[in-house]
Amino acid sequence: MSSRFNLKTPKMFIKTRFNYEKLPGGDSQSSSPIRMGSWSKNYRSPVWAQRLQRPRMSFARLVMLAVAAVMLVSMLATGIYKRRKWHDPQRKADSRKLYHWEHYPRLKGMFGGVRTLVPHSDWVSEQDFVTYSQSQNPADNIKQKWPTMSKENKEPPLDPVPFNPYPDYSSEQYLKKFEPVKTCYLDEEEKIDLPDIYAYPGIPQNQSKPFFGSYEELGMNEKVCFDRFGRFGSYGYSYARDQGGFDLGTKFEKAGSELMWRNEKKIDYREVNWGKAQKRCLAKNQIRFEKNETKKGDEEQPTKQKIKRHAYVLRTWTGYKYSDQQILTIRAMINELSLKSGGEYDVHFLLHVKDDSIPIWSSEDMYQKTIEDNLPKEFWGMATLWSEQQMRMYYPEPFPNNVYNHAKAPVHSVYRSAHFAMQWFSQVHPEYDFYWNWEMDLRLTGHYYEFNDRIGEWAKNQPRKGMWERASRYYIPALHGSWKNFTEMVEEEMYNSDEKPVWGPPKFENTGMLASPPETTPPRTYLADDYEWGVGEDADIITFNPIFDPAKTNWVFRDDVSGYDLELPEPPRRCAIITVSRLSKRLLDLMHRETYLMKHHMFPEMWPSTVAFHHGLKAVYAPHAVYFDHNWPLESIDGVFNHPPAPTDSVFGWGEHNQLGNSFYFNAGFSSELWRRWLGGREYSQGGPAEEENGTGRMCLRPILFHPIKHENLAT
Repeated sequence: MSSRFNLKTPKMFIKTRFNYEKLPGGDSQSSSPIRMGSWSKNYRSPVWAQRLQRPRMSFARLVMLAVAAVMLVSMLATGIYKRRKWHDPQRKADSRKLYHWEHYPRLKGMFGGVRTLVPHSDWVSEQDFVTYSQSQNPADNIKQKWPTMSKENKEPPLDPVPFNPYPDYSSEQYLKKFEPVKTCYLDEEEKIDLPDIYAYPGIPQNQSKPFFGSYEELGMNEKVCFDRFGRFGSYGYSYARDQGGFDLGTKFEKAGSELMWRNEKKIDYREVNWGKAQKRCLAKNQIRFEKNETKKGDEEQPTKQKIKRHAYVLRTWTGYKYSDQQILTIRAMINELSLKSGGEYDVHFLLHVKDDSIPIWSSEDMYQKTIEDNLPKEFWGMATLWSEQQMRMYYPEPFPNNVYNHAKAPVHSVYRSAHFAMQWFSQVHPEYDFYWNWEMDLRLTGHYYEFNDRIGEWAKNQPRKGMWERASRYYIPALHGSWKNFTEMVEEEMYNSDEKPVWGPPKFENTGMLASPPETTPPRTYLADDYEWGVGEDADIITFNPIFDPAKTNWVFRDDVSGYDLELPEPPRRCAIITVSRLSKRLLDLMHRETYLMKHHMFPEMWPSTVAFHHGLKAVYAPHAVYFDHNWPLESIDGVFNHPPAPTDSVFGWGEHNQLGNSFYFNAGFSSELWRRWLGGREYSQGGPAEEENGTGRMCLRPILFHPIKHENLAT
């Protein structure tokens, strides 16, 4: 059986859609046995104590005592069984054989607080400090700079500043190329300004550096960090509920956090209608996105570039519970992606109605009631409903010739066909150029616009030559060096292997395929191309984990393929674990046509990448920062993640345990620990308000995308 279903690492167990359950952690119920002493023969009991003497035994009393004794024994036995049931798995887990990576030293630098902030130029990562301190070369000795800390002064050594990743919309340079951006507001009267978020212009000394990915390569600001107050304070995190906030920061360490209120005003979010705010913002800025129309008699003016639009789609479902922290996250998405960008993005809730019997398509009142029952009021105007029954009608069966349905689920179940709803959404909302498929258990410490915009621009500048090969590997800057060096290394590896590089749509045996877009035909041979083709072309799919060939792994869903001729070899496939991605309208249109015309179907994590692969579209894996909780040797982490010796060792198959200690994967355990510690919670008997107050203060992290975060119940 796959490792997806039998992992036994208790500290990493989390509830995901693959049913990783956290082991029970409650204490055993304690019993209180009654001590029975012997009475002295010479002692005469008082009158009041005579009721304790042995009563006369009738038959009825004997029966009652026997029944009571049986019940008592049963209860004691049940209690013993429960105690063993609760604690035995923990004992077994504690005594299990450790994974190889658990023998590497633990990294603790991520938990440093704001009192240790230093400018980026003075920062030394935890890994580098360990390396240099173990060196025998005197030249490697580092004299680290630390801020002065005292019990009397607990203020951070640096002050937070507003974080602004947007272009200078009022600059002459911007206005030469684009239409002006009109300012948006939260209210119809245009009296409530959009809030800013705040970052510290430094990093906690010895904070760990990511093993995978690079801020610098993506064009993100690597010199700042975000604490919970600066990140979410202006969205209601830190002020009282009667002021329209959530009052979440009262019991946590907060020295210096009040500085942001020198410029910010507290907003009463109880009165905000985010859906209407988005629509007003788009209406004010519509000219930025529409093509210019030249009327007869008008002199033609130089055409300004039009901005491409994005749908940021949150995949939610009926019965989902929104924590206060998640509401803060969603407010940040809408403000930072949509309103502050002048309408570049629209945030949507694609809400799965799990009960097919609810007549959402027969009654507008029922449709609206379903929204109101399942979304916080401030988001009511942003939801689109869908159901599996609807998808059965939209994409009717059959989907023949399934190779192997490992999930044993119907083809229209959301588990096997989550992409159906996304394809349908793109058809009823054709006004967007890109669609972000976003899950509810994602979190980001950084700024949403910076993260999305920089990744999109980086992907646009990637050449097609070697793109599939680069996308299949993790980028490890400390080992691979620059991205240019990494690119050359991948090309050399391909040259020395027996495999041919991907160049345009692949050819494979089939009995009928849709025609690929003509522009996906390579303009020159692979060898003749000097990394030119594709530069300046928007990516059709951007993933956040590598895009690998599932046929080279034992990933359990690799054969969930339908609609192709079983007499022929399985079609070539590509896959990216976790369905989170940015998809182009061109790709979604092809996925839609492949589904309803050709009856082709694959498991959700394979389908978008495979369609892009078959039709020669542009695909990239964005090397965002991924952190680990153990200090892996660089050659070891590269060998395990990029060059597994056998399919069974792949980190996307039975080797998935290697992902447990990082910040982004479907089963990553370090992600939730780090996120809740950043929020001020106590995890595994570490962190929490007292430790922050008496130590280095609250945590401050650079932009990190976390997955999965299944709850935000903070232990203190």
